[in-house]
Amino acid sequence: MGSLRERCARVFEACDEGNKGYLNREDFEVAVVMLFGYKLSEVEVDSIMSSVRPGNSGILFEKFLNLMSAKKSAQLHSDETREIFTAFDMQDRGFLTFEDFKKTINSVLPKLSERIIIEAFREVDQDSDGCISFKEFECAMKHGQDEVSPLYFA
Repeated sequence: MGSLRERCARVFEACDEGNKGYLNREDFEVAVVMLFGYKLSEVEVDSIMSSVRPGNSGILFEKFLNLMSAKKSAQLHSDETREIFTAFDMQDRGFLTFEDFKKTINSVLPKLSERIIIEAFREVDQDSDGCISFKEFECAMKHGQDEVSPLYFA
């Protein structure tokens, strides 16, 4: 399969129509599909293309590599977060009840007080519906982390 750099180099070369040395908007969209299997939203593409230096007609390889590395890192974090959520979701319902949350927390931190567990649950349950959705859980897992790139694909 090769390193991410090698894969990015192959995709960049394949998508660089006319061997310009950069990817224009359309080239970039195709490259992301080739690497990650889905098309970006117009907003995501606009955000990325607006970060291209004036004077450049598109995204140079190093910028492309940095963006794709950040995307891969975000994807791996999201996969890990999904695995953790699945472990918490003991009934396989797609959301966490307070009991799911409490059992899991108690298995890891058995001396944590019920009051702290209740507070933590309430903080994660942003819409106060008594359940924690994956999006709420993911948001809590990201809390305090710096964004590495304008290229975050939810």
